[in-house]
Amino acid sequence: SLVESLDILQKESVNKKLQKIITQIKKEVEEGKAFSETLAKHPEVFPTTYIKMVAAGELSGKLEESLEQIETQMKKTHELTSTIRGAMIYPSVILAAMMGVGIFMVIVVLPKLTVIFKEFDTKLPLATRALIAITDVMSNPLYLAIIILTIIGCISGFVTLLKKEPRFRQFVHNTNLHVPIFGTVIKNINLAQFSLTLSSLLRSAIPIMDDIEITAATCSNVQYKKALKNTTEEIQTGKPLSEILRKNQFLFPPIVTEMIMVGERSGEVDQLLSELSDFYGKTVDKTMKNFTTIIEPVIILVLGLAVGGMSVAVIMPMYTLMQNF
Repeated sequence: SLVESLDILQKESVNKKLQKIITQIKKEVEEGKAFSETLAKHPEVFPTTYIKMVAAGELSGKLEESLEQIETQMKKTHELTSTIRGAMIYPSVILAAMMGVGIFMVIVVLPKLTVIFKEFDTKLPLATRALIAITDVMSNPLYLAIIILTIIGCISGFVTLLKKEPRFRQFVHNTNLHVPIFGTVIKNINLAQFSLTLSSLLRSAIPIMDDIEITAATCSNVQYKKALKNTTEEIQTGKPLSEILRKNQFLFPPIVTEMIMVGERSGEVDQLLSELSDFYGKTVDKTMKNFTTIIEPVIILVLGLAVGGMSVAVIMPMYTLMQNF
């Protein structure tokens, strides 16, 4: 039974917080409350999609099938998220290491060399003068503190505007979609989220209006959220979903709308959307792997240019000094 299942889960769970939540859910289910109703009291653990699908399973008497659909969807979502995060870890670590080494060089090593260069009784090369200026600024605690506080302030202001100002967030998300390469990746990610969530919801007994509204909440880009929310208003008039989405081909390419149209005619929209989610999931996975392959030589090139520029700035004054002697 459901109560026995929850009891086993509570005993097997390693996470103490989750144990308490499962214990509370089990207690309320024993008192006669609906399973979905008890889950809804813990939105920080169970997302809206999860709760709605459980509720639909309870109404239709197919809770086990609903939970299997949830498990499949969450597994695919996790794989998609892991692919994106995994691709970003390598360049992030390399860039952080480069910045750390660069700051150490500018603050600790280069000030000792620039003291010698300043004593030269000759005009220094432009690269050396630029290096001395940067070193003087970075080695000064006051200037360094101002720079760090400015950077932190800019990042904090950007994040705050992104969270609290809808127009700014919409502008940023719209701009992201138009960035070469990255814009295509963002589209594929959102299309994978859209098709995966909607296909799972359509297999349950949830009304299509709620399906689209929940799907809109799972998309990470504001433009997709807005487009799908507008879709819920138009679909009330009786228009097919494919016809509504076809009006915005920038967000929903022909392959999406045509597949949905075929599904509407054959009565297998959920199946075709599932195939679309697999397609876009594999596309994102392949793109992320290629991104990692491409970013490695780019990082090496940038690192080489930085080291080369620093070497030129240090060596050129020495040649100038030798020529004077």
